[in-house]
Amino acid sequence: MAIILITGGARSGKSARAEARARGFPGQPVYIATAEPLDDEMSQRIALHRARRANAWIERHAPLELVEALDETDRGGARLVDCLTLWLSNLMHDQREWSREAARLADALTRQQSPVVLVTNEVGLGIVPDNALARAFRDAAGLLSQTIAEVADEVEFVVAGLPMRLK
Repeated sequence: MAIILITGGARSGKSARAEARARGFPGQPVYIATAEPLDDEMSQRIALHRARRANAWIERHAPLELVEALDETDRGGARLVDCLTLWLSNLMHDQREWSREAARLADALTRQQSPVVLVTNEVGLGIVPDNALARAFRDAAGLLSQTIAEVADEVEFVVAGLPMRLK
């Protein structure tokens, strides 16, 4: 069993890297998508990700119930969660206690039998956001990443398509 966290900026290549890592394990991989197609641009992004993966993956949609999706898909192929940052956004929008959900996720990851590869966005390297909501999201994303990195066996940071192993 392996827990692998892959982080990086927008368009850094982290999703492609995560897909490659998940395909490296035996069995048919499971793609756990957290994105919601709420507008045309997001629908296009989702379509591009699906086209890249083709039909080699089992797909599961889990915009909020990520722990349940992991538990239900355990003991098969590797699971790829793409991405934690959108999951966090969904939790905050639904007014759920994200820190409690993050702790539940970290606990669930330690119980998984099959590998899990998780993607998250590094949002704290840019300028300080100009409004309280954006600052709260940036802070929550950083804390969520720290929580999952703590239980991960491996952590990679992807820049310009190049992975750097952090843990």
